[in-house]
Amino acid sequence: MAGALFLAFHAPAGLVVLTGRAIGVVFLFMGAGNLLRFMSELRSVRGAFALARAVCFLVTGAIAIHWPAHAEDVLAALFCLVFIVDGLGRIGVGLLLRLPDLRWRLLYGSVQLAFAVVFLAGWPLPLERSVALCIGLIFAFRGWLLMRLGLLFRTLDDDATILHLPMFATRGWYDRSPDLADTTGAPTVAHPMVVHVWTPVGSAHVPHRRLLLDRYVAAVGADGMISTGHASLEMLPSLYISHYPAVELDRTGEDFVGALRSTAENDVKGHFQPSYAEEAAGWCEADGRVEFHNFSPRQLQAFWARYQQDDTYNLTNRNCSVVVAQALDAALEGSLATRTPWLQLLMLVANPDVWVAALLRARANLSTWTPGLVLDYAHTLARIVERRDVSWPDSLHRFMQRVGLARRKSPDGALP
Repeated sequence: MAGALFLAFHAPAGLVVLTGRAIGVVFLFMGAGNLLRFMSELRSVRGAFALARAVCFLVTGAIAIHWPAHAEDVLAALFCLVFIVDGLGRIGVGLLLRLPDLRWRLLYGSVQLAFAVVFLAGWPLPLERSVALCIGLIFAFRGWLLMRLGLLFRTLDDDATILHLPMFATRGWYDRSPDLADTTGAPTVAHPMVVHVWTPVGSAHVPHRRLLLDRYVAAVGADGMISTGHASLEMLPSLYISHYPAVELDRTGEDFVGALRSTAENDVKGHFQPSYAEEAAGWCEADGRVEFHNFSPRQLQAFWARYQQDDTYNLTNRNCSVVVAQALDAALEGSLATRTPWLQLLMLVANPDVWVAALLRARANLSTWTPGLVLDYAHTLARIVERRDVSWPDSLHRFMQRVGLARRKSPDGALP
């Protein structure tokens, strides 16, 4: 945090220019990645978006490197644009979904917009210092989070689950998580834990595709009804987690927007499906499947015993995907326990898949878990905890896919 304040208020002009040029190099790499993606998808909408991003990144990077006198203004304007877009996005999503932490979202978004206005006004710092201030704020915020996390871990009992820490309590998703973590390490299991996912586009006849919306949000079927897909989790022989509304909800566009609010008025009675075989027979086979062998059956059973005490279903805050994500977190906690925790921590920090999982969680916390997000989350966690032979460059490539810098390898947009 001290370094953040130094960058913001006392960094010498040379360091500010060097920072701008370093960011320019990053933009050039990002532009080159998007340009390669455009060349591989010349006749697609994704290719057009990739070309637009490539032009913006390359132009900005060239200005930052070759015309440092103007680069500071350009980079400052970009930071302002990011603050404006992210702030408006947080406020818009919060108002649309009426999430439990709406006040904090409105406050956070308003602060971002206020920073953007202050930067553009050139007060209390001149515009050319805005880049250093933004970097300083990022360092300060991350430093505060690490300090808070460290203090919380110091007060956490050895056998207590981390899912009851305040940072997980915002949405109320983990209120029914087990109180104690399995500290004995993941045992040898007789049956795998399987995540089944029906993506929106895979569970309905969709005549007109809408790129990422069809996979990660909802798809409009040929009859005009909206399909959000479904997700479930299975551990044979007798545990099946599948939360569904007791009465099938067929919604059109206007009804769907109203149902997105997470308020109590949209709570309906839910139903827990008995098994995957019965669910697939009554609907269709899932188009996504992920297996886990390194997990704690006891923690999974403890979570499910608590969760099924309340069958309330809410499309945004208590849906099928939310419970599957919670079950994964509960079952996988402690699965990587080792006698050398610090070495394990360093290996995890250097694993790009961990950052992919964090990005997916951030997107879910911004709005909610959807079947498409859960499928990607499950694939990512499986690569982490199953200790599969995945090279570091492959993991880095998947991380670049997530931030839009590399081409996806699978035709349906799924992470391989």
